[in-house]
Amino acid sequence: MEHTYQYSWIIPFITLPIPMVIGGGLLLFPTATKKFRRMLSFLSVFLLSIVMLFAINLLLQQINRHSIYQSVWSWTINNDFSLEFGFLIDPLTSIMLILITTVGMMVLIYSDNYMSHDKGYLRFFAYMSFFNSSMVGLVSSSNLIQIYFFWELVGMCSYLLIGFWFTRPVVGNACQKAFITNRVGDFGFLLGILGLYWITGSLEFRDLFEIVKNLIYNNKVDLLFVTLCSLLLFSGAVAKSAQFPLHIWLPDAMEGPTPISALIHAATMVAAGVFLVARLLPLFRVIPYIMNLIALIGLVTVLLGATLALAQKDIKKGLAYSTMSQLGYMILALGMGSARSSLFHLITHAYSKALLFLGSGSIIHSMEALVGYSPHKSQNMGLMGGLTKHVPITKISFLLGTLSLSGIPPFACFWSKDEILSDSWLYSPIFAIIACYTAGLTAFYMFRIYLLTFEGHLNIYFQDYSGKKSSSFYSISLWGKGGSRLIKKTNSFLTFLKINTNKRASFFLKKTYRADLNVRKSSSTFHISYLNNIFFPYPQEANNTMLVPMLVLASFTLFIGFIGSPFNQEEESLDILSKLLTPSLYFLDQNSKESTDCYQFLTNATFSVSIAFFGIFIASFLYKPAYSSLQNLDFLNLAVKKGFQKILKDKIIYLIYDWSYNRGYIDALYTKSITSGLRGLAEFTHFFDKQVIDRIINGLGFTSFFLGEGIKYLGGGRISSYLLFYLFSIFIFLFLFLVVPFLLF
Repeated sequence: MEHTYQYSWIIPFITLPIPMVIGGGLLLFPTATKKFRRMLSFLSVFLLSIVMLFAINLLLQQINRHSIYQSVWSWTINNDFSLEFGFLIDPLTSIMLILITTVGMMVLIYSDNYMSHDKGYLRFFAYMSFFNSSMVGLVSSSNLIQIYFFWELVGMCSYLLIGFWFTRPVVGNACQKAFITNRVGDFGFLLGILGLYWITGSLEFRDLFEIVKNLIYNNKVDLLFVTLCSLLLFSGAVAKSAQFPLHIWLPDAMEGPTPISALIHAATMVAAGVFLVARLLPLFRVIPYIMNLIALIGLVTVLLGATLALAQKDIKKGLAYSTMSQLGYMILALGMGSARSSLFHLITHAYSKALLFLGSGSIIHSMEALVGYSPHKSQNMGLMGGLTKHVPITKISFLLGTLSLSGIPPFACFWSKDEILSDSWLYSPIFAIIACYTAGLTAFYMFRIYLLTFEGHLNIYFQDYSGKKSSSFYSISLWGKGGSRLIKKTNSFLTFLKINTNKRASFFLKKTYRADLNVRKSSSTFHISYLNNIFFPYPQEANNTMLVPMLVLASFTLFIGFIGSPFNQEEESLDILSKLLTPSLYFLDQNSKESTDCYQFLTNATFSVSIAFFGIFIASFLYKPAYSSLQNLDFLNLAVKKGFQKILKDKIIYLIYDWSYNRGYIDALYTKSITSGLRGLAEFTHFFDKQVIDRIINGLGFTSFFLGEGIKYLGGGRISSYLLFYLFSIFIFLFLFLVVPFLLF
């Protein structure tokens, strides 16, 4: 064990050669480097798998021996100031390393096929490897300044990855929005670090917690200042984990490639905020009101994220708001002091949400063959439906993730979310009611996404060659039982005719056309046409390189929840998860979790599962396949077609829908209050600088010039004139500074 711990400091640097080699190769030898792209991608997966083996070994050591190891060496020494660099291994670090490496490796394998036809393939893998290295360094840091160093590296990598397709203006705006929003929280984080160092003189976690605790108990420190520093530290987690009110960057981050969305939303960037709060929980627990504020922020985020996900049409943005809501559950649990349930939900949610995002990538991949490479079309659930028979493996995997996130047993998130709901009843009944209500909303919007995507029929707009939009249509399935369909447009209607099911389409034509299913190779429209005939390619299941990671994550979603199951207990001992977290909970000054009474667990589980099934029932009632192909596919149209006209007349329904679809008007509020205000201030400053400051300076210059021009004519060369002018100036000076003050005072 000591031998393993001795060399564990190498872990953050194992994957670092990949971005260095790729970056240097693309800069110096771009053509030769691109020829080895597959080898470099394999090497990145191989190195990350080595990190995963290290992480598994450390996790087993933590389970067996319950020891905490820390290795520290001095980085900078100056008189009394010493900046140290260290590596801390405890159960919290072990859990995060497992999440980062397992999910990261699945995403890398998935990306090999998903990004295979992208020109930035190597650049993508360089960013991903650097992202993983930064995250590994963050979770293994032993002090605050080291965490901040890797914290900023993670933010930089997220900026590069979100803006990967930077040639699109909307992508550039999205990555800038994410970067600036996180800088707000990170600036507060830095101020909190400096404030605590000024109080304690240390940045190491153990020393910091002990010193602050003693100072507060002995009344030797200003409690208001310590509270302010703690709030500033928490602001970093608020931005990173997309908590209210700094959550606005998360849905826009979906403009990046789908594998990035999976990595950011599952086990890396957004999980960093939860990790930071868990790491600093001993500090927060000794400061009054901080824990209550953390719980309140988490509760607001839980409800806000769920309501904003109700009417989203973009599949990735719907999942993004789902991530925001689930992160709120984790922060809520930490604020209630339930570190175990929060970390448990972090584990289960990571695998379930990674599965959902990779599943959405497979859906988008298949939709691109139909509508072309356009995020506004291939990600729009209004253009989906009827995919069940054509992407069955993706459908099953996505359904497993949906059931897990909805809280249906025995899937992973059921065990962790049920534990959080149970703890919330002990903390506050009001908090518990809101949390349980949000659990029902989660089941509703997750099954809404599932039903609109896989069930029902296609709803799509066709365009003629003049660019005008024709009338919409829907049928049992666009592709039918046999596969593809050929659609012939006439002046007044669309005639549907079945064609051959092979790759070649023939409609009484002399020529045949092969559909290019490799949509990323084509830069033009994907509708292969001849005269007025339009051919739609057959949607295909994803490649095995994409399916295998999804199946692995699906297995985690099925079985990972049992590590924290109340039934997984021995007599007079704790379950596996509690055994693992015991050192951390002891480090956090918390008692070990007692075994759960079977009757109490079944009562709580029955209540939470009933809420989830009620949400699923409502979603199935409103979005069942018979109506899922209606135009626009939104809640209002569906409800109208189902006979809810009287209910929809109520303004509350309209307000709820508008609130969700318009993101709660929070982005508009920030635009009006902050963005417009800053822009107005900048314009005023520009005007003042241009019209006032510049004119004063220019006026002084012109005045000096004209005075010089005028004075030069006074010089006639006569000494007597110079002396007379000199004496006259002295007389004026004495009069102003001696006589005038005497007369006034």
